[in-house]
Amino acid sequence: MTATNGADAPRATRSDTVAAVVRQWQTVHPDLDTGPMEIIGRINRSAALLQQAEDAPLRRAGLSRPEFDLLGALRRTGHELTPGELSRETFSSGAAVTKRLKSLTERGLVERRGDDRDRRVAHVRLTDAGRDLVDGILPEQLAYETAVLSGMGEAEQDELAVLLSGLLGRLEGLLGVLRP
Repeated sequence: MTATNGADAPRATRSDTVAAVVRQWQTVHPDLDTGPMEIIGRINRSAALLQQAEDAPLRRAGLSRPEFDLLGALRRTGHELTPGELSRETFSSGAAVTKRLKSLTERGLVERRGDDRDRRVAHVRLTDAGRDLVDGILPEQLAYETAVLSGMGEAEQDELAVLLSGLLGRLEGLLGVLRP
């Protein structure tokens, strides 16, 4: 990262909202290392702001983020999935997936059919309306993401993607290990 975007600025000169929070904590607890907060806090704050703006097209379409995630999983895999597979694809509980599928089925965006061999298993697929909805929203979301990243050069974007991939890989590997 280059100094032009503030990444190399000393802690005391950074001016985003997390920097203010860190300065406050340093005043209250000068003995604590707030360095991790500078990274995790910025990731969390950035994620919240990105999510807020990205969810606008979903709200206009009457969808929640978790509902869109289910529709997106069905669209990108290109085939029917069971509720259990959807749960794994979207990192959601089985109960949450069942509730969302009920709503999406009632709205005509997905269809469920029983398994020919095991009546306990259901298969879910997108309807034409569901596919059209996903295909209509996705370009708008990608355009927003492109605009957000447009202030960064390709090398910076690549570097950030690598760093975040490393962090995510470690977190996924530690899932359940760090917290009881």
